[in-house]
Amino acid sequence: MPERDKVSYASMISIYLKNDEFHKAERLFYETPDDMRTIVADSAMVNAYAKAGRLDRAKKVFDEMPDRNSFSWTSLISGYFKAGEVDAAVELFGQMPEREKNAITWTNVIMGFARNGLVEEARRAFERMPAKSVVAWTSMVKAYVENDRVDEAFKLFHAMPERNLYSWNIMIRGFLDDSRINEATEMFDSMRWKNAISWTTMVTGLAHNGMTDLARKYFDQMPNKDISAWNAMITAYTNEARMSEAGELFNSMAQRNIVTWNAMINGYSKDQQEDEAFRLFVSMLRNRMKPNETSLTSLLTSCRGILGVAQVHGLIVHLGFEIETSLANTLITMYYRSGDITSARVAFDNLEAKDIVTWTAIILAYSNHGFGVSALQAFAQMLHSGHDPDGITFTGVLSACSHAGFVKKGRMLFDSMRIAYGLEPTSEHYCCLVDMLGRAGLVDEAMKVVNEMPLGKYDSVVLGALVSACKLHGVDGLADRIGDELLELEPDSSGGYVMLGNLYAASGKWDKFSQLRKKMKEREVKKVPGFSRIEVNGKSHLFLVGDKSHPEMKEIYKLLHEKLVPEMRDFSYENCNIVL
Repeated sequence: MPERDKVSYASMISIYLKNDEFHKAERLFYETPDDMRTIVADSAMVNAYAKAGRLDRAKKVFDEMPDRNSFSWTSLISGYFKAGEVDAAVELFGQMPEREKNAITWTNVIMGFARNGLVEEARRAFERMPAKSVVAWTSMVKAYVENDRVDEAFKLFHAMPERNLYSWNIMIRGFLDDSRINEATEMFDSMRWKNAISWTTMVTGLAHNGMTDLARKYFDQMPNKDISAWNAMITAYTNEARMSEAGELFNSMAQRNIVTWNAMINGYSKDQQEDEAFRLFVSMLRNRMKPNETSLTSLLTSCRGILGVAQVHGLIVHLGFEIETSLANTLITMYYRSGDITSARVAFDNLEAKDIVTWTAIILAYSNHGFGVSALQAFAQMLHSGHDPDGITFTGVLSACSHAGFVKKGRMLFDSMRIAYGLEPTSEHYCCLVDMLGRAGLVDEAMKVVNEMPLGKYDSVVLGALVSACKLHGVDGLADRIGDELLELEPDSSGGYVMLGNLYAASGKWDKFSQLRKKMKEREVKKVPGFSRIEVNGKSHLFLVGDKSHPEMKEIYKLLHEKLVPEMRDFSYENCNIVL
């Protein structure tokens, strides 16, 4: 090639950077002879280093520059703001010659302050700015919006000498983020010109506010629907379990991305439509859309039995996601919820990068299935690995102590929440403690814990645990009093009625049982029916209380009467026919 000169060096470095070939640009920059260095190449490298977060390198090149321009100063200042080094950015801006401070520099300073939550500093910089561009005005409006100061944003918006589409869109987004729907719709409807971002902002904001039908109205009016608007509408429908409408939109889309597929799979999962979730996942693979961690997590949580969980586990391994910590955590949880502790432990052992959620999942797995010793061993291993427990972890270990009868250990762990880890016990932790004391026959101590509980922690869950303790140890009088208090605390919840009703039935207090049923009817309290689910030959069967729709129901009831009822009576469940 012809002999290289200053222009050719600078041009090639700029071309490399423009094409994201940073390492080639860096190598050529340091190969450039000193007499061939130019302000163009130097400034380009300062900007590239600053954008990459390599501020030490950016500062070194900047300091070595014989001459600096506005671009090099602004690039380094922006880099400091982006990295959260506000003091360094302010100091450098103060050193910058006034003649080099242009509208771009001032705007970057305003945005830098705002990005770091320093709205007042951003406002002062805006007020000092000699000639305010529409971009600077809009940046200040955006600063107010992103820091939840919508009224100030609107005031500034009205004061703008001129506005662009971006400033309108920012203001509309501010109103929507603040749930000020009327103001957002009025502003949107008053716009003379709207672009795709305007429409998408409106549809997405309304959808996020639960205004799904209004969002659909604007969506249908959109002249050119971008994929973000489609996804927002589908997500809104799935959040409301309106899967037929979500499916209608999904099927009418010309193009879909991973967000679209995930929204639908997650919708079916939340709606407990396991078969549809699997069908759609297979369709996604056939359409050559590569699933991600979110896809597999949604599919996993749709599983209603061990067979489905095992199938998704196979997919996770096949697709190379077994090392993803959050996905493995969900897998452990789904295995233990399906009753397969062994597979939960295998998934736990296979994961190298364990976090607090991983350890908590295996502790809950053991605790919920009655393996108290194993839960406490896992807790000890977690502490040894350097992870501090959180509130959910303590729920698991306290529950384990309760079911295993480890009262002394449980008390020590409860006390350690505040003393060792600075965690404030919640009503759930108090419930575990009360349950633990109650199971051990220490009803008076359980009552003392309830009486000494802080305000705000005293709820129906804790009282329910105390009622159960009274029932277990035959303290009927106290149970009656606590039960009445439980109904006063949550008069519209069926849980308290069911618990108290079972207590009355077990002690033969049929008059009180009848009064309780009458009170439930008067208050129109509906008991959520219980259900069981089993999996036979890969097929899931769901049984609701009182449901006789199963094709083999006669045979099932006959078997239950012959096998289960005698066993229940052997365990002192005499009132097998009583239902509240």
